[in-house]
Amino acid sequence: MKLRSVFASAAVLVAASSLNAQNPIIRDNFSADPSAHVFNGRVYVYPSHDIPAPADYARKDWFCMADYHVYSSDNLVDWVDHGVIVDQKHVPWVNDTSYSMWAPDCNYYNGKYYFIFPAGQKPQPGQRFAGNGIGYAISDTPYGPFVPEEKPIQGIGGIDPCLFIDDDGQAYLAWQGRGLQVQKLSDDLMSVVGEPYNISNILPHRGQEEGPFLFKANGKYYYTFPWVDDKRECIAYAMSDKPLGPYKFVGKIMEQDGEEYSCWTNHHSVINFQGKWYFFYHHNDYSPKFDKNRSVCIDELHFNPDGTIQLITPTKRGVGVTKATDLIQIDRYSALMECRNVEIAYLNADRPFDGWKVIFSNSHQDKGAFWAEYDRVDFGKEKLSGIQARIFSLAGGTLEVRVDSPEGELLGTINVGGAEGWQDVKAVLDTCPTGMHNLYVAMTNGSRIDVDWVTFK
Repeated sequence: MKLRSVFASAAVLVAASSLNAQNPIIRDNFSADPSAHVFNGRVYVYPSHDIPAPADYARKDWFCMADYHVYSSDNLVDWVDHGVIVDQKHVPWVNDTSYSMWAPDCNYYNGKYYFIFPAGQKPQPGQRFAGNGIGYAISDTPYGPFVPEEKPIQGIGGIDPCLFIDDDGQAYLAWQGRGLQVQKLSDDLMSVVGEPYNISNILPHRGQEEGPFLFKANGKYYYTFPWVDDKRECIAYAMSDKPLGPYKFVGKIMEQDGEEYSCWTNHHSVINFQGKWYFFYHHNDYSPKFDKNRSVCIDELHFNPDGTIQLITPTKRGVGVTKATDLIQIDRYSALMECRNVEIAYLNADRPFDGWKVIFSNSHQDKGAFWAEYDRVDFGKEKLSGIQARIFSLAGGTLEVRVDSPEGELLGTINVGGAEGWQDVKAVLDTCPTGMHNLYVAMTNGSRIDVDWVTFK
């Protein structure tokens, strides 16, 4: 007997992000370990869900995960939260106080969507600790409702499963269990077949390795995984001509985080969407001092002619195109002028989900214009006439808005009056382009101006 899921009605869709594909892409919940797939021309992301530790969970300083959401987008810009699809309290084999619903995956197989996830199992009589199992919840749609299976997959245990379906329809499971493994699955997906291939055995050295994601591109198989090569997890990969190997270790896709408040973990997935390759990963942007609360980000992925993967540098800007009439969060910049006069800070350090701001300052009375660039802004086909910016400045000053370069065409000048709080300042445009352009916002006069966002009318 299967349980009826009470989650994820298709009629209940909640806007998940208003940041227009700027990193992070989800700002209403902490989200980690993103598994992305393209189903029916739409991108679906299945992350884990970091939550504050409740009273019945003893480890207040550790990862705490009780359920899963799914998010979707048709443009990588506007994301929809389809709600909770699986909860630890509604899976028959899961210990409902384990808070260990770690990195999941989902894939389409024989007419159904198989959401696969790890979790702490219910101890059997006489057992004190049952270990982690890996099981499914199944749906007719990629957003649910998902119905959990009564039992986990037989013959394995561990964490971070990846369900890979090859071009011939054969299913494989990649997971972390006594090393990074990949193994063929039975036709009903409920058990493993044959012997596993252990990727950990080919690494230059053993470190913490987890979170595998297996994908295929241009006839090659890529086994990708987080790996501690130094102090924190980078993302590395191995390549093969066959899903079960042998694999050859190649190198890194993304270096370990090197920021002041570092995220020890990383976890990822890779998709091809509308002819481009994208890399999903996580960082603790919204929780800078506690890296057990993470958020999903996206950047583009590129291959070299020999099939190897180019190293990815994480960005604030992320991917996708932003409409000029949207709120353009220039703090999610594509470039900043390299000087002491431009920096990024939280709007409110006590509420990181409120987002960031750009601080233009000139306490040293340096000469010049100090700018931030935000690329891929679509001004549309009809010329706009005005600009509006949310600004904080005690003494006031002047902002200039240009396109295509710091010295490019001047669209308009925003004269800022001094005020003790945030103000929405409007200005008339001198001119306005059509089509796609890179936007430059610069302070040309004043001692300090904080900018939250700009938009065109």
